[in-house]
Amino acid sequence: MAAMAISAAGFPMEWIKRPVITEKVKPREPWRPEQPIRFSVIGMNHGHIHGQIESMHRAGGILVAYYAVEPELMEDFGKRYSGAKPARSAEEIYEDESIQLILSAAIPSDRADIGIKAMRHGKDYMSDKPAIISLEKLEEVKKVQQETGRIFSVLYSERMENKASVKAAELVKSGAIGKVVQTVNLAPHRMNIPSRPEWFFDKKYFGGIITDIGSHQIDQFLYYTGSTRAIIVGSQTGNVHYPQYPEFEDFGDALLRGNGGMGYIRVDWFTPDGLDTWGDGRLTILGTEGFIELRKYTDIAGRPGGNHLFLVDGKEARYIDCSDQYLPFGELFSNDILNRTETAMTQEHCFLATEVTLQAQAQAQRIDVEL
Repeated sequence: MAAMAISAAGFPMEWIKRPVITEKVKPREPWRPEQPIRFSVIGMNHGHIHGQIESMHRAGGILVAYYAVEPELMEDFGKRYSGAKPARSAEEIYEDESIQLILSAAIPSDRADIGIKAMRHGKDYMSDKPAIISLEKLEEVKKVQQETGRIFSVLYSERMENKASVKAAELVKSGAIGKVVQTVNLAPHRMNIPSRPEWFFDKKYFGGIITDIGSHQIDQFLYYTGSTRAIIVGSQTGNVHYPQYPEFEDFGDALLRGNGGMGYIRVDWFTPDGLDTWGDGRLTILGTEGFIELRKYTDIAGRPGGNHLFLVDGKEARYIDCSDQYLPFGELFSNDILNRTETAMTQEHCFLATEVTLQAQAQAQRIDVEL
């Protein structure tokens, strides 16, 4: 038998020559319900509202009306969505029985109360994250949701509206990497101070860095591991670089353990100006038979654009271009509104992701370092 050449690392030399298989996701036609969802907006303090609207428009939804307490936001919004009606008050939208759904990206501390009023007026609700910034308010929201039977949803766009994340979900469910062991989420964001309103820097309005941007990552940990219970092994938060904003947090991380797997998240506001996008968000999903890495928004010094997925299993390494991946959230959510189902996200998962996030924030040790 011929001797096999072995590298210094101890594996066969032929492994080094294995090519990376390149694939591209094929596009599909969007689904439109026979009865389009009529929805309105209350609160547009964060630009995420446009992604929320787009998710409903893809499924044929009709934006009926909008309202914000800030006149300048109303004016800008009206220019972008000229076909919708500017409401004179939030009550005008709540009382309109033709409206099935209310969207909100108001100041985070206001979002839960908007959802409570929406549900009490017989409407379903989709909030930007974070939808709830205290455990006490979570209990109130859960109580009203159970009483009314309406949907209280959060659009976790880093999973639901990211094409690589959607493809990763398909691969995980198909068993492509075996059983998920752990997720690792790295979620840097760009500060861009001149663009930020005053409330952005005050924890009583945004809830803390884990409550805010960490909510995306904890949603992904629960979803990809299939966990229905989770504990916080440890978490920490701090403001290490912006002493001029004493109520702000610029760094946080957490170690998590669920009944379906483990997770680690890191969130921060340190994206440098040299990066071509707001953040180099990455997700690694470790499985028993392989792993998936997502480079969601950029591939530094590599392929252009975002939505990059890498999969390695027992046979090969694959790169999948997910730029044409269909985003099904709007379709699924519209179906849930019409048929009272839970295909986009279960109510249990929505509340669990919120609860674990708030616990991680509440239990976080304070970082005292200043850099």
